[in-house]
Amino acid sequence: MTVARTICLGFLAVITVGTILLMMPFSTSNGTWNDLIVALFTSTSAVCVTGLSVVDPGTYFSFWGQLFIALLAQIGGLGYMTTTTFLILLIGRKFDLRHKMAIQQALDRPGMSGSRQVIRSIIATTLIFEITGAFLLLPAFVPKYGWSQGLWLAIFHSVNAWNNAGFSLFKDNLIGYQSSFLVVFTITGLIIFGGIGYQVIMEMYLWLRDRLTTKTVNLVFSLDFKVATITTIILLILGTIVFWAIEIRNPQTFGNLSFRDQLLVAWFQSVTPRTAGFNTIDIGKMTNAGLFITIALMFIGASPGGTGGGIKTTTLRVLTSCTKTILQGKEEVLLYERKIATSLILKAVGVLLGSITTVIISTILISITDPKLDFIQILFEVVSAFATVGLSTGITANVTIAAKLILIVTMYVGRVGVLLLMSAVLGDPRPSRIRYPEENLLVG
Repeated sequence: MTVARTICLGFLAVITVGTILLMMPFSTSNGTWNDLIVALFTSTSAVCVTGLSVVDPGTYFSFWGQLFIALLAQIGGLGYMTTTTFLILLIGRKFDLRHKMAIQQALDRPGMSGSRQVIRSIIATTLIFEITGAFLLLPAFVPKYGWSQGLWLAIFHSVNAWNNAGFSLFKDNLIGYQSSFLVVFTITGLIIFGGIGYQVIMEMYLWLRDRLTTKTVNLVFSLDFKVATITTIILLILGTIVFWAIEIRNPQTFGNLSFRDQLLVAWFQSVTPRTAGFNTIDIGKMTNAGLFITIALMFIGASPGGTGGGIKTTTLRVLTSCTKTILQGKEEVLLYERKIATSLILKAVGVLLGSITTVIISTILISITDPKLDFIQILFEVVSAFATVGLSTGITANVTIAAKLILIVTMYVGRVGVLLLMSAVLGDPRPSRIRYPEENLLVG
């Protein structure tokens, strides 16, 4: 039982428990036993923090069913090993070297020291942001739905936004709040900070603390911080501009909105593919160009250590830096005056190739099971599932059972990670002392 197998089987165990709970009569609004496929799909989507759903969660599930979805999304966002380790700390037990190694691999940390403090800071950060988000959303929901329902709506959407899950209890998702500054910026703020990674947030906190306490020691930001923040900012700004420019002539999305609302919707549409799944416009009515831009942003996803999916911003920057290095005729890949190790470059290439392969296979299989669907709709759904986004053109509930099972597997692969899953299947690599001669090969 390797660390990779522990993590992968742990996610499967949580999905199984979630499926059983969502099948119970008290989880559905009509009090009957839930359909197995619906329960399995919803549980997988929640644990994999995706947000794709074959039913309307707000009307199909009871309060208990909605609560289970929120809890599963919370566990999925934190990660199986983080949740397990936190429970071990709560009951006062010490965790061994295997737990430390699992935390290191699950959180993609460089070392194993300070694992206990890292888990505590992750839980504290999560609670602070989710509670703050819920309080900010109260003025938007309470006047219309009352205190009890409004409070639950605020908590549910805050948890799903922070964990980049994308489940909504409204039939039209957040389209009814597309012009609300409060809802738009609260949800997008939770999405951005949830997906940018805990290490980045902690470095932000330390920097602010030093500034406020007027300490003379200047904090040197890590390469992870620089890459994650700058790449995220660039993608958000470019996404907003591109979505506004493309969809402004589309009367079914941006065309009939005021300039103020167009900017709000463009901003939200730029944030949500990274990888949240909420929407303030009808995704199925976007232009093909808008859908392809969304697919690209979904595929890139969030940052390492966060609650989002995709190939991650760091992978994108490493690959683009490799391309830049080749074009400049250099031999060392540099990022912000730091040399990138060859092992990281190989890992980035492996993530990209594995991700593309998964998307291609899933797209081909669904094209076979559901030949009547448009290619752009299938590709959009597959990338949304793999990148654990949750956006959909509206075909999720109408695809065949075989296609739903394919999407379930795709969501799982996207959440645990292609490389981690392959490591779980193949086992830990065995060291070898054999060295082979180098030879040139024509490429490109």
